[in-house]
Amino acid sequence: MKKLYLFIATKTIGLYLNCLSYFNATSARKKAYTLFSQPRKGRLKKDHLPRTLLYTIHEQFEYKSETIQTYIWEGDETIILLAHGWESNSSRWKKLLVHLKPLGHTIIAVDAPAHGLSSGAEFNAPKYAEFLNIVSKKYQPKVVIGHSIGGAALAFYLNKYENLGIEKVILLGAPSEFKILSDNFVSMLSLNKRIKRRLEAYYQRKFHIALSDFAGHKFATNFSHKAMIAHDCKDKIVPVTEGRKYAETWKQAIYIETQGLGHSMHDTALYEKIILFIQER
Repeated sequence: MKKLYLFIATKTIGLYLNCLSYFNATSARKKAYTLFSQPRKGRLKKDHLPRTLLYTIHEQFEYKSETIQTYIWEGDETIILLAHGWESNSSRWKKLLVHLKPLGHTIIAVDAPAHGLSSGAEFNAPKYAEFLNIVSKKYQPKVVIGHSIGGAALAFYLNKYENLGIEKVILLGAPSEFKILSDNFVSMLSLNKRIKRRLEAYYQRKFHIALSDFAGHKFATNFSHKAMIAHDCKDKIVPVTEGRKYAETWKQAIYIETQGLGHSMHDTALYEKIILFIQER
């Protein structure tokens, strides 16, 4: 019943935007982009934090009039940075933290723009990459781990800011091509070509990169970092072909294809492989 309601709601919104596009195409594009870029879930309240984040050091940064929220589990001088995905927050790392903490390293999780306790209303991978740049300048991580669009944001970050101080990168269920995300959104709402063309033109103006070049696996051809790419073959959110693209172009990448984990990628066996990868010299 819930899926039927969501289907009807999305198609109704799409019909409204399609009709609007014939009278005011710019307005239709703006409304479509707002829907695409504003998460509906993932926010947190300071007085109702999940237990996972409650007993950590909380540190905030001000950036372009917005607040970036981080959570710190103190350890040694080796820093591990965690970047969650769309409509989530730093508490999503609860199960992985059980495996990471015994390493004794300092672990830092960041709430993405418009997620968790970070401020803002708009979310996209380039903006997330800017957040990651601010946090990385402060903490100088050696290992970065990203789930879903958090992984895509890491790829965009590494391409734009070229942080060679990072030694290892771990991507879990990460999309590569921004166009696929856009096309999925257009398909979900059944938006017409008029809106699709305007959305794609807007992305190029906003992000200063051609949509065809906005792809993590293309960025990865220039990466020298050691990487572990993990993707589930039954991922219904981000197709497994996206993980395979990273694996084909990232020169120093280990690729793991799982089965039955879905998009969350929560799995003890996978987490144990991640720990071994982090420990490798």
